[in-house]
Amino acid sequence: MKSRILTLIIVLVCFTAQVQAQFAVFDAGNLAQNIKQVTQSTTVAGNTLNNFKEVQKLYNQTKDYYDKLKSINDLVRDARKVRDAILLVGEISNIYVTGFGKMLSDPHFRQEELAAISNGYTILLDESANMLLEIKDVVNVNGLSMTDYERMDIINYVYDRLRSHRNLVLYFTRKNISVSYLRAQKEGDADRVVALYGNPDERYW
Repeated sequence: MKSRILTLIIVLVCFTAQVQAQFAVFDAGNLAQNIKQVTQSTTVAGNTLNNFKEVQKLYNQTKDYYDKLKSINDLVRDARKVRDAILLVGEISNIYVTGFGKMLSDPHFRQEELAAISNGYTILLDESANMLLEIKDVVNVNGLSMTDYERMDIINYVYDRLRSHRNLVLYFTRKNISVSYLRAQKEGDADRVVALYGNPDERYW
């Protein structure tokens, strides 16, 4: 049974056609490495828009992967936890791409503020990629020497951290949008912010 669980996890993370025939082969480790390469390039100041476009491009390229991953239901509990951890990274990327994409067209943010917000997202996204690499390491049966129980313990730990990290990215997004909303209220321009991000009781608030 333990070997079956590990096999399912490896199949999921490597995303072979055995999980579902129409799925493209995709390695979660490569995804994490791609995220890290993009976020490392965003440390160059004064290039906020181009850096965002690179992250947006990567997210758009992998969105089909995330969407297909959501449809896999016939998994044992532990393999599902690996899938959900990968999906959390996708959700973090989506929050950044969607939220910051709107901030770029928000007149209530100065350019230097957008650069600082972009750097904040870069750090958060890079940290989530690091966590995803931890899962890649532990599910590789040819890598670290550990029992199945130890592997699942680490997977659960990384999943819990990623879930907290997702909540942190949501909080970061909401706090930045709230700054724009308060500025807009003072200028009598609150309707524009609501039209851009939605009502205060919706997703980003």
